[in-house]
Amino acid sequence: MGPAEVEAVWRIESARIVAALTRFTGDFGLAEDAAQEAVAEALVSWPLAPPANPAGWLRATARRRAIDAIRRRAALQDRYALLAAGSAPAGEVDPDRIDDDVLALMFISCHPVLSPEARVALTLRVVGGLSSEEIARAFLVPVPTVQARITRGKKTIAAAGVPFELPPADERRQRLGGVLSVLYVIFTEGSTATSGDRLLRPELAYEAIRLARTLAALQPDEPEVHGLLALCELTAARFPARTAPDGSPVLLDEQDRRRWDFSAIHRGLAALAKAAARGLGPYGLQAAIAATHASAPSVEATDWDRIVVLYEALGRVAPSPVVELNRAVAVAMASGPAQALALVDELIASGRLAGSHLVPSVRGELLARLGRRPEARAELELAARLCANQRERSVLLRKAAELS
Repeated sequence: MGPAEVEAVWRIESARIVAALTRFTGDFGLAEDAAQEAVAEALVSWPLAPPANPAGWLRATARRRAIDAIRRRAALQDRYALLAAGSAPAGEVDPDRIDDDVLALMFISCHPVLSPEARVALTLRVVGGLSSEEIARAFLVPVPTVQARITRGKKTIAAAGVPFELPPADERRQRLGGVLSVLYVIFTEGSTATSGDRLLRPELAYEAIRLARTLAALQPDEPEVHGLLALCELTAARFPARTAPDGSPVLLDEQDRRRWDFSAIHRGLAALAKAAARGLGPYGLQAAIAATHASAPSVEATDWDRIVVLYEALGRVAPSPVVELNRAVAVAMASGPAQALALVDELIASGRLAGSHLVPSVRGELLARLGRRPEARAELELAARLCANQRERSVLLRKAAELS
């Protein structure tokens, strides 16, 4: 068994292993370190002697590493003796407790005491099983930066005395929004990279979907969990048609919808139905918008009036300037560019989204549709200067050049 097999087992089992170790030791940082040491040992020993039960081997080895670490801490000798005396046989897992343990691990990784960057890094590392190198590559930051975020995150959790347990039901519901927000950030970066030379980072988006599926299985009665899963599935369904073979973006009205992933669409619609049965929140409403796009045979045949209504509802439950901007785009398709331009100009006057390339990008499109070509070109050129993603920038510059 080579590195690929070790990675595959770790990706599947990491959350369970770290969760079980954290409950065993009561120390989140120690558990994660011991699990990483077990993976390092597997990379050396598995090619020579493949284990019959790889997951059990990782659990047992990580457990031994954790006990060794506790033994080395002179101040914790008594605790080590107690743990060693009462420990279960190496490699055993309590099937009745594992789901709660994994869910507790998610809540710890997304704890409010952590910075947003640390929450994302810890979730991907501890719950998702990604290496520091993979996280750094996905977010285009140096590996030491990711490692520092993970280290600081673990120290912050230890200093705050965060217990390894599920929050009480009322607190869990309040903190669930933070967990969903982290998964949404991960998916959003994968579906439209904020910088770099790739429009999509699908490996990151699919990792967010995997984590969202896990969360949906652990919290089946929470509608917004299913809403987020639906949004991710329906958005990812368009990935195969969003880029050309050379990696350049393909706009929605130019996409070959036959290339959309209809299995993902069906999964997304099923998740949306579960969310809708209990009432749609912000993620569910966004998923309903994505579902309207997914069910339309073309841009022209899309039910834009429904999308406008959904954005209005979203603006009431989760107001934001991005929602207002997206509503303006839908209004342009439903009622014409003049009405939409007025909405965008109101947004500009408010000062929100200042410095974002999104506003001049949309405004340039609307001005072009109104025949105001010099103004449209200036807006698109401004959007290109503000855009950090090279692929998006190239599209904006091409559109500006076409208006010359």
